[in-house]
Amino acid sequence: MSDSIAQAIEHVRQQIHAAEAAAGREAGSVRLLAVSKTFPASAVQQAYAAGQRAFGENYVQELQDKAAELAALDIEWHFIGPLQSNKTRIVAEAAHWVHSIERLKIAQRLSEQRPDSLPPLQVCVQVNVSGEASKSGCAPHEARALALAVAALPRLQLRGLMCIPEPTQDAQKLAGQFALLQQLQQELRTAGLALDTVSMGMSADMVQAIVAGSTMVRVGTAIFGARHYHS
Repeated sequence: MSDSIAQAIEHVRQQIHAAEAAAGREAGSVRLLAVSKTFPASAVQQAYAAGQRAFGENYVQELQDKAAELAALDIEWHFIGPLQSNKTRIVAEAAHWVHSIERLKIAQRLSEQRPDSLPPLQVCVQVNVSGEASKSGCAPHEARALALAVAALPRLQLRGLMCIPEPTQDAQKLAGQFALLQQLQQELRTAGLALDTVSMGMSADMVQAIVAGSTMVRVGTAIFGARHYHS
């Protein structure tokens, strides 16, 4: 098992490097976030042994449990799932990054609950680029106001934007949704926000996301295999 995770990480890294080169981008300009949700701490340890340091979790309890179990390792924990206001304290204390801020109230609670002893929580505003009702994220026209408000909060550092496009085989539609996030990011930078992160792209659409300007891809299945959800 450990060999297969190490080999999968190496394969994903090679794909990222190839996509960077094909897009004319600097080598190393795209970070790999290994999405370990639903996988045990032992799988995270195997990926860590292969040199991976940034891991993404979607569920608050799972983040808390793994962060505690693996506290001896210098892991950078990213919370990437929907976040309810009654669960913000755990994330504010356990995570290094939060990608899924879609409402100011969530950001305010994270800001209030981030311990002073820790560095600022690195955050992204999630934008619903597909307009699907089932998707989390603020509407594209709300992104600027939300980002400016989040950027003003203490103990948070706004790094950029995140999206989850609709699953589609239509390359043009996918490219359009990725381009929308990139465009919003540029508008915010023009507005004076020092943003360096575009969190987009997963196992199935990672290469297209890198071509479109992603700086961080969130890859789970291609590293850890198919997920087993507990009913």
